[in-house]
Amino acid sequence: MRRLSGARTRCRDERGASALELAFLAPALLLLIFFTIQGALFFYGRNVAIQSAREGVSQIRLAQDADTYANIHDRVVLGVQRFARNVGREALIDPTVVPTYDGATGRVSVTVSGHVITLVPGLHLSVTERAYGAIERFDGGVGG
Repeated sequence: MRRLSGARTRCRDERGASALELAFLAPALLLLIFFTIQGALFFYGRNVAIQSAREGVSQIRLAQDADTYANIHDRVVLGVQRFARNVGREALIDPTVVPTYDGATGRVSVTVSGHVITLVPGLHLSVTERAYGAIERFDGGVGG
């Protein structure tokens, strides 16, 4: 019986090496994929929050005075929450809306907060975004 050459012996010794390498690399690749998707979900939830806040500012800035603001406050809050739920679906969970109106400075703001959906159990991510705007002032004078 003849002995195997050194090259064939080395090939036999390396059998299963690629499966072992894959066993070490696969979990790392899966973690990288999960964290990439989680990052995308976080930024999407953040985008939904800022767009919702901008939607609220566009509505509140039409209030000419504090009385008008008081009349539309609840409708704006519900409208912004509905907007966040419709646009974000499950990307922004339990959105809360806090509008502010400052007639003295002529500025309004809307803050939208919520939780971002997560793929990792036990990981809780929240976002808070705020949008600002100037109160629309309509002048009744014509030309001048």
